[in-house]
Parts: sequence; structure tokens; C-alpha cells
Amino acid sequence: MLMLRVMAALLEYPQAELLEALPEMRQVILEDVDVTPVDRGVLNAFFDHFSATPLLDMQAAYVQTFDLVPEHSLHLTHHLFGDENGRGPALIDLTEYYKSFGFEPVADELPDYLPLVLEFAAQLDVDEGRVFLSRITKVLTQLAINLETAESVYAPLIRVLERQTHLAPMLADI
Repeated sequence: MLMLRVMAALLEYPQAELLEALPEMRQVILEDVDVTPVDRGVLNAFFDHFSATPLLDMQAAYVQTFDLVPEHSLHLTHHLFGDENGRGPALIDLTEYYKSFGFEPVADELPDYLPLVLEFAAQLDVDEGRVFLSRITKVLTQLAINLETAESVYAPLIRVLERQTHLAPMLADI
């Protein structure tokens, strides 16, 4: 599930290395048979936007979008619990779930950080990854709505992920 690794990279704080990797990411998306033509178009439009925008402007937009507006948080449990007490146990459970698959989350990031969630799902087989991601569909939907309301360039990326998570119930029926 290389597409999930690409999505994880695109949802990280923009760095020069990401800009340099865009041609390789385009190739991955072009060759991935699991990426629909619609999603390929969305991703290519984002690649074009990123390529045409100065890095400092992309970094400012990222901070403005994800770091300053709680409703746009890439920490998924925030959308479920806010800062309530239930969030801590959910984070512990998610960390333990990762460890049960031999996945060690990055020490300086919470386990519900969307790029980290995508990295974990990418290391699973396709069906397992989609079933795992199906558990966050509602959060992705709300995040996409929030980003669309703000007219964020990141909203279409979240919609791509949302469409990927909707494939999981169909796989369970096969």
C-alpha cells in the first residue's frame, strides 16, 4: 500500500525533501492499481499545487491549517474526545495495538497522528490496512468537512483517504 505512504508524506509538515520526492510519488500513484482515476487526478492536482507554491508558503499554510485550528487536527482522537479523559486510554490502546503487529510508533508523536496511522496501515496487507482504516472513516469525514469549510488545499487529500476506507466493508463481503 504505497499510496498510503505517499498520503502520509503529503500530510506531514512540508519539507524540501518532500518537494524533491514529488516526481517519485507521482510515479508511485501512476503505477498503483488500487488508485482510482479520480483519486489519481486529485493527487496530481495536489502535486502540481505543491510544486508551484513556494515552500515557505506551503509551510505557513500547513501550520495555519493543522496547528492553529483544533477542528483540523491530524490527531484523530481529538475529534472523538477533544481534551477529555477518554483520550488517554484510547491513545494507550492504539499504541498497544501497533505493538501487537510489531510496529513501534515514533517516540515524539502521538499514535493517533494521521500520517503515523497511515504508515502503520501501509505496512499491513491491503485488506488488513483497509479494514483498519475503516475504523476512522467517520473522523476522516468530519475532518474533510472541516477542511472544505476552510477551503483548505488539504481537504481533497482527506477525501481520497475517506474513499479508501469505504472499500473495506466491500472487501469483508468477498
